[in-house]
Amino acid sequence: MIVLKPFGVAALLIELAERPDAELPLRIARLGEGIRTLFGAAVTDLVAGWTSLLVHYDPLRLSLAGLQAGLQPLLADWPGAVNAAVSGRLHQVPTLYAGPDLAEVAERCGLSQAEVIALHCGRDYQVGAIGFMPGFAFLGELDERLALPRRSTPRTAVPAGSLAIAERQTAVYPQASPGGWNLIGRCLWTVFDAQAEPPCLLAPGDRVRFVPVDEATFRAQGGRP
Repeated sequence: MIVLKPFGVAALLIELAERPDAELPLRIARLGEGIRTLFGAAVTDLVAGWTSLLVHYDPLRLSLAGLQAGLQPLLADWPGAVNAAVSGRLHQVPTLYAGPDLAEVAERCGLSQAEVIALHCGRDYQVGAIGFMPGFAFLGELDERLALPRRSTPRTAVPAGSLAIAERQTAVYPQASPGGWNLIGRCLWTVFDAQAEPPCLLAPGDRVRFVPVDEATFRAQGGRP
C-alpha cells in the first residue's frame, strides 16, 4: 500500500513498500524521472531511499494538494510502468582486498580470506540510497555468509576509498571520516566531486561491480594500500 506523508514545510514522503527488494531502487529511480518530467522545476529535489521517495517542491510554484493530485496517475500504475525499466548503469571498480578488518571478518564468518574476497566480488551490488555523507552509497545485497554487525567501537578516521561491509550492505567511503563498518579493502574510485555535475557519481538503481586487483596494479594506478 502506497502512503503519502507531508514532510516538513515543502516536501512529501512517498512510502512505496514495507521492505526493500532487489528491484525497488531502479523502480524508485524511474518513478523519480517521471515526477521530474511531470512537474519540471516545481520539484526542487528528490531523495530516494530503499523503500521510499522524498519529493521536495517549490511552494511558490506548486501546492501540496497539486503535487498529490498530480502524482495519482503515476502512482496508480505503480509498479507496472516502472517494472519494465532497463537496468541502471554499471560501474566497475578496481579494488585491492587488503583492509585492516579482512582477517577478522574471515575468522568471524568461518571462511578463508580468499573465500571472503570471492564472495564479495562475485556479485553486482545495487545502489539503494545515498546518505550518511555526500556520495556515500548504500549497496546491497551482501551475501548472507558475510553479514556482520558494525564494529562495537567505531574508528575516528576511515580513509577515503575504503571498502566496507556491515549487515547485508557494502559501501565505499567517499571521503575520510569516522566510521564503524568493517573495512576489507581499498578502491580506486572518486565517488563524489563537489565541482562536477552531478557531484555524485552514483544514483539509486545503478549497479556496482568490484574487480580485484593486486597491490602492484593498485599502486601503478595511483592507489595507496
